[in-house]
Amino acid sequence: MIKDRVYIYDTTLRDGQQTQGVQFSTEEKHLIAAALDDLGVDYIEGGWPGANPTDSAFFDKAPATRATMTAFGMTKRAGMSAQNDDVLAAVLNAGTGAVCLVGKSHDFHVHAALGISLEENLENISASVAHLVAQGREALFDAEHFFDGFKANPDYALATVRAALDAGARWVVLCDTNGGTLPDEVGRITAQVIAAGIPGDRLGIHTHNDTENAVACSLAAINAGVRQVQGTLNGLGERCGNANLTTLIPILLLKAPYASQFETGITLAGLKGLTRVSRNLDEILNRVPLKQAAFVGSSAFAHKAGLHASAILKDPSTYEHVDPGQIGNARVIPMSNQAGQSNLRKRLESAGLTVAPKDPALGAILERIKLREAEGYAYDTAQASFELLARDALGQMPEFFEVKRYRVTVERRKNKYNQTISLSEAVVVVKVDGEKKLSVSESLDEAGSDRGPVNALAKALAKDLGRYSSVIEDMHLVDFKVRITQGGTEAVTRVIIDSEDGQGRRWSTVGVSANIVDASFEALLDAIRWKLLRDA
Repeated sequence: MIKDRVYIYDTTLRDGQQTQGVQFSTEEKHLIAAALDDLGVDYIEGGWPGANPTDSAFFDKAPATRATMTAFGMTKRAGMSAQNDDVLAAVLNAGTGAVCLVGKSHDFHVHAALGISLEENLENISASVAHLVAQGREALFDAEHFFDGFKANPDYALATVRAALDAGARWVVLCDTNGGTLPDEVGRITAQVIAAGIPGDRLGIHTHNDTENAVACSLAAINAGVRQVQGTLNGLGERCGNANLTTLIPILLLKAPYASQFETGITLAGLKGLTRVSRNLDEILNRVPLKQAAFVGSSAFAHKAGLHASAILKDPSTYEHVDPGQIGNARVIPMSNQAGQSNLRKRLESAGLTVAPKDPALGAILERIKLREAEGYAYDTAQASFELLARDALGQMPEFFEVKRYRVTVERRKNKYNQTISLSEAVVVVKVDGEKKLSVSESLDEAGSDRGPVNALAKALAKDLGRYSSVIEDMHLVDFKVRITQGGTEAVTRVIIDSEDGQGRRWSTVGVSANIVDASFEALLDAIRWKLLRDA
C-alpha cells in the first residue's frame, strides 16, 4: 500500500517563542534546531528575521540542516511594491530555502486591522508570494484566522487561498489563529476547501490549543486531506500553546489508521529520540517536564494500582496503548499505599534487587511503605527514596556516612550597598570512615543572592564527605516541591527533591517532617546516598 506523505513543520523557534516566560538565546535556538533536524522534521521555522536581534543573529549563522530552514514574515504592506518593502526584504535577506508569510484571510481583520479594501489585501498576498517565487524561494502562505474567516465569508477566505496558490505558493496553511474552532468544524471546513478545488497536498494546518483541541483539530484536518501539519515541541506557543508535536508525531507513526495510511520524514528509529528531545527542551527552558504529558511524560507509562501492575507483568498491552520504548520512554511501576506485591517485585527488579517470590521481606517492605505513606511520605514519585528504603529493609544499604548533627541559621542584614538581604548559613557534622568532619557553608551565589537554607546545607555536605566528595561534584538540584499534608498546628511538610548529575540521570527523593528545613534535609540526604549507591 502506497502511503500519503505528511510533512512535519516545526515552529518551536518562532511561534513557541511567543510562550509567556520563554525567550530563547541564539545559542539555544541553534541547539534546538539541531535536535529537530536529528529528529527528522521536514521544516524548521527559525524565527522572524529583523523582528528582534536574537532571530536576526540566528539567521546570520543559520545551521546547515537536512530540514528546510524557513524564515517567517508578513505580506507586503499596502501602497508599496513587494520589491520596496523593507520588512519583506529583511525576511528574504535571511537566505533560507523557504519563506512563510502571514496574511489576512478574514474580511473583518482586513477592514479592522489593516484598514484596506479586500481587493488590496488579495493584491498584497499575490504580489508578495510572486516576489518570493521570483527569488527562487519555496513560498508558504499562512492564512491567518482562516476558519473564523471562512465561517464569516467563505468566498473571500477561499479567494485568499487561491491568490497565494496562483502566485506560486507551495503551501497554503489554514490557521485557527484564535484556537476556538472545534475538531468537527476544522474537518468539515477543510473538506469544503478541498471540494472547492484546492488540492489537499498543497494545504497545511496550524492550530492553537485554547480549547485543548489543537492535536485533535490537526488530525481532523489531516483526515480531511491536508498534507502538512504545523506545531511545536511540548506544545509551546502563545496563550495556551500550539498543537503539540510530541503528541502528533507518535500518533502519526504508531496509531491506527495513521500509521498505515501516512509516512513522514521521521523514522521509527528517529522516534526513539522524541522523549529525550522533549526533556532537553524543558532543560534549556529551565522548566519542570510535565509528568502527565502524552507519550513523553515520566508518568505516561506509570502503573500505580496493584491490579494494573500485576497485569502489566504478564502482558504490557493490558494497560499500555503503545510500547514506551518506541518513543524513548520507559515503563514505571511506582510504589504507593495502593500497591500490591506485583508492583513491589517489579520495582525491586528495576532497581536491580532480586527477592524470592515468597521472601517475607516483600511483605515487610510493603507494610513499611504503607505505614510511612500514612505519615505523609509519597513513594509513587520518589523512586530513589523507595529504593533506599527497600535496600535498608533487605540489609543491602551501605552506611556511607552518618550525620551527627546539623544547624541552619537565617538572618537579614545590610550589604555593602545598604540593601537588605537574607543570608542562610549551615553547619553539618558528619562521620565518614570513623572520622568526624565539620563543614560550614553560606548560601550566597556569585551574584550575592541568597539561595536559601537547603542550598546552604547541600554546599556544606558537599564540602567534605571524605572520599565521597568527588563522587557528588556533578550532582545538582533541579526541582524542589513542598506540600503541607496536614493543616493546623500539627502540620506535616512533605518535600520532594529532583536531582540530576553530569551523566544525565535524574532521580527523586522525599523527606517528611513538621519542619520544612528538616524535611528538605532528609530528601537531600537520600539524594546524595542514591548517587553514592550508583557511583561509589
